Amino acid sequence: MGFLRRVGVYGVLWDGDRVLVVRDGVGGEFPGVWRLPGGAVAHAEHPERAVVRAVAEQTGLTVAAGRLRAVVADVTSYPEDVSLHTDRLFFELTQRDGPAAEAGGGLVDRVAWLTVAEAAGLSLTPFTAEMLGLPVTPLPPGSHRPGQSFPPPHPDRRLRFGAYGLVTDPTGRILLTQIADGYPGAGLWHLPGGGTDHGEQPTTGLLRELVEEGGQLGRVVELLGVDNLHNPAALGPEGRPLDWHGVRVIYRVLVDVPTDAVVTESAGGSTARAGWFTRAGAVDLPLSDIAALAIGQSGR
Repeated sequence: MGFLRRVGVYGVLWDGDRVLVVRDGVGGEFPGVWRLPGGAVAHAEHPERAVVRAVAEQTGLTVAAGRLRAVVADVTSYPEDVSLHTDRLFFELTQRDGPAAEAGGGLVDRVAWLTVAEAAGLSLTPFTAEMLGLPVTPLPPGSHRPGQSFPPPHPDRRLRFGAYGLVTDPTGRILLTQIADGYPGAGLWHLPGGGTDHGEQPTTGLLRELVEEGGQLGRVVELLGVDNLHNPAALGPEGRPLDWHGVRVIYRVLVDVPTDAVVTESAGGSTARAGWFTRAGAVDLPLSDIAALAIGQSGR
């Protein structure tokens, strides 16, 4: 069994009480099924730019990406003996210009503005029904296609989807973890979290990492946004430069009953140590880019 990962981005665009939806054609991922417009993120592409591009290609509309509304994951098995894990990000959109979308393009054969009640009468992808607050019904077997063949993975490219947390306790202290030697960013203080496992939901992976890297039990209280990292020559434990593309979603996490921060993952992991810091103390540390971003936003 081959295990593949992909990141998809989708837009939620309203016109009054109507939402924009598209129907996949015969070559699409969900032939004959309606869904929110969007598609796969290309290598090194920022998710916000990807959703703007995909919506324009499928509907002809020029849009702007706003708040990241939700992130979910699903796994589909294919006859080619492939298990495809897709992390799907949903952005709120605003329309900048373009005609009223009525005809699809590329792999999409229909575009429509529908009320939620009208959409409820159509065959919808499960993630579209969930985003519209409708009952989720699994699609029949065979409804989900990859949309393209499965090329062999590039030997020097890596896609990593991760979930990270701005983790605080009731007094406002921030939990940070230090990156271990041998990993990109060694010595920097980082947000708890990391790559999710195949078949794992982002919040589940984050809370697992929180236990492993800091010894804490937390609860996710808010989705803050997404960070994109492209390093075409990242040097890590593989021993050779790799073209890394990281898509990293950030949540706010609360630890109601904090304990001493202890790294519990096995020796040789990417985390050297963990600690609780006041916000003033945290900003004086050598921080990773994502930690500096999250802490800076929290102080606004």
